[in-house]
Amino acid sequence: MSKKIIGILALFLVISIPGIALAGGSADTCDTRYPVVLAHGMGASASILGVMDYWWGIEGPLEDEGCDVYITSVNGMDSTVNKAEDFRDQVLYILAISKAEKVNIIGHSHGTIYSRYAISNLGLGSKVASHTSIAGPHRGSELADLIMFSFNDGTVNALGSALDFVYAYLFGDSDPNSVENGYDVTTTYMEIFNTYNPNDPNIYYQSWAAKAKWGCPSVLLEVPWMIMLSLAGDNDGLVSVESAKWGNFRGVEDAAWWSPGCDHLNIVGMFFGITPGFDAPDFYIDIVSDLKNRGV
Repeated sequence: MSKKIIGILALFLVISIPGIALAGGSADTCDTRYPVVLAHGMGASASILGVMDYWWGIEGPLEDEGCDVYITSVNGMDSTVNKAEDFRDQVLYILAISKAEKVNIIGHSHGTIYSRYAISNLGLGSKVASHTSIAGPHRGSELADLIMFSFNDGTVNALGSALDFVYAYLFGDSDPNSVENGYDVTTTYMEIFNTYNPNDPNIYYQSWAAKAKWGCPSVLLEVPWMIMLSLAGDNDGLVSVESAKWGNFRGVEDAAWWSPGCDHLNIVGMFFGITPGFDAPDFYIDIVSDLKNRGV
């Protein structure tokens, strides 16, 4: 091969490589029409004790793919109504600073419930394009029933007061109400809740469930998972698969075949992103990419 041909080929490679590099990854996979707002669940805040993010390792990858992400934070332990009011105020602020007309809500656990209340009863309906539910207790949790209805009122109130103290002085909650939060995720309460909080026909609702197959990667959920198995069947340690179904049900996340499963905490990357057999950031990138393709 002549030096001239080699030179031409070398020049072609030099010119082509930058183009290949640019084509290799799209920065707008998750560039949705409206911002994404994340709503956390019960018993925690967006940043837990200033050490662990609730949505561990999820915000950054979404932003890298072009998503405009906002993380809300309400009391860890409080009534659905109180959390919803705080959430609504934060969404209105997000709309003001982003100058967006609407938002896409992605909620986890109780975050799926208080965000629904804000839509149905607090005027957010016209400001929401989509509502994505991750492991939400839309029909309540049988575990909550067991806890809230197995003891007399005096015992429940005493335990609630102790939790309120912990959440006020350790987690920074403002006037928490653990007892009301507990009752608000029981199956009885959610049956009534769903009657008065129907879906808004102008909003796209979808949901996913999580499922532990033969154990919970988050060890502290192992016992609750076994209890829930006997009470409600397949579950993630706190919420049954059936209860998590809402709107367009997209399926069950149960991690790789070799993993014990995907539990209630794994599905948001909690505990520093240690989620064997399940890639939380990729899961949320897929969700938001799909929202973009739906034009919201």
